[in-house]
Amino acid sequence: MAEEYLAAHEGLVEQVLEQLPEDEVLYELADLFKVFGDSTRIKILYALWEAELCVGDLAQLLDLSQSSVSHQLRVLKDAKLVRFRREGKIIFYSLADDHVRTIIGMGMEHIEE
Repeated sequence: MAEEYLAAHEGLVEQVLEQLPEDEVLYELADLFKVFGDSTRIKILYALWEAELCVGDLAQLLDLSQSSVSHQLRVLKDAKLVRFRREGKIIFYSLADDHVRTIIGMGMEHIEE
């Protein structure tokens, strides 16, 4: 049995429903925002906002073990928020693109209002 709703603006509800992305896309978006839900990952992103850094640099900056930083970088890399380049044996990390800067910047703007 379909649940009945008191809809004062049926046309508007239908219009919004037509514009809503598919559930799978919304789940992916929610997963992306979950990545930002960890303060260590936010610290890493902020550090990378300032400079391209290797795991050792990040570990020293954040006073964490290299394995902890590597784990968080893997999560950020999987979410396409950071990229890396190899220089000899050292891997340098940086923000993936300007979208990441925009997301962080807008988040800071929002909480500082």
